[in-house]
Amino acid sequence: MKKNTMSIALAAALLSISVAQAGEFSGGWVGAKAGSDRSSLTTLDTKSANTYGVEAGYNWDVSSFLLGVDGFVDSNRSATHNPGAVSYGSKDYGLDAKLGLPSGNWLPYAKLGYGRINANGAASTFGASGAHLGLGVEYKFAPHWSVAGEYTSASAKNAGSKLTNNNLTIGVNYYFDSPYVAPAAAVAAPVVAKAVSAPAPVAAPQESFKTIFTDKPVTIEGANFDTNSAKLKPAADKKLNEVVDFAAKYKESNLAVTGHTDSTGSKKLNQKLSEKRAASVKAFLVKKGVAADRITTKGEADTMPVGDNKTRAGRAQNRRVEIRSVVREESKVRVSK
Repeated sequence: MKKNTMSIALAAALLSISVAQAGEFSGGWVGAKAGSDRSSLTTLDTKSANTYGVEAGYNWDVSSFLLGVDGFVDSNRSATHNPGAVSYGSKDYGLDAKLGLPSGNWLPYAKLGYGRINANGAASTFGASGAHLGLGVEYKFAPHWSVAGEYTSASAKNAGSKLTNNNLTIGVNYYFDSPYVAPAAAVAAPVVAKAVSAPAPVAAPQESFKTIFTDKPVTIEGANFDTNSAKLKPAADKKLNEVVDFAAKYKESNLAVTGHTDSTGSKKLNQKLSEKRAASVKAFLVKKGVAADRITTKGEADTMPVGDNKTRAGRAQNRRVEIRSVVREESKVRVSK
């Protein structure tokens, strides 16, 4: 029995992994971009020129969305516009509000704000403020770095003239905060009560053996998901393959898969997301050969936190999936009649 107990403890230690999930795009950032500007001024034709820009901002995770604010400065180079061969460029600067829908390392977003356009060259008398809007998509290719493609439009009127700049750019952004990753959580080895022999009676009793079954809970944590998603990341394969090996070794064990979320978002959304994550883990295990009738799933939403939902690190700890197994261990104790 001692050897069997040590095997179970070792399996629990190998399979216990805590999952941390955090928004890829939250926190402060700075960026630079370059591309093409299509500029037009009343009575003049539309011409293209190079454009360069810098920007900086801050993003917040709010439920399944991302809210941000950023400031920008765009320098649109000069081009010659007809009729009259008027050569001018411009500088745009202002402040935008951003709304995004993050999905793992991808962030499609829209921006709306207000900016100032100052022309130069032959149109240097033009200066006015107006609306600034944009659409873009950003990809996080490293913990601190991302690349973004963006379309923006700025227009303003002054003394009956209207100047419009439509920019198409590619940029690189640096994030000061990298996504939080929780340290591996240690799982205590299961404790088995040792059978204690009854003291020998004065008179020689008739002895026999009794079989006792002990349920041994083993908590197995580990399955990675993208933020606000029930789709398993490839990195989860190794962890869940260990669970498959565990189930193959202990064929009488059943697996209870429970999904959890942090407290952001509505109760209804969190409940549905936690159930989908548990179902994704079950689907993986069944595909790997674990019988479906050995696996039960449920979602607990945000009702069982292991971290502080008021902090970013705590919320990341609470976004997790746990797999719990019960192994029946048989032992024999001597009894007297």
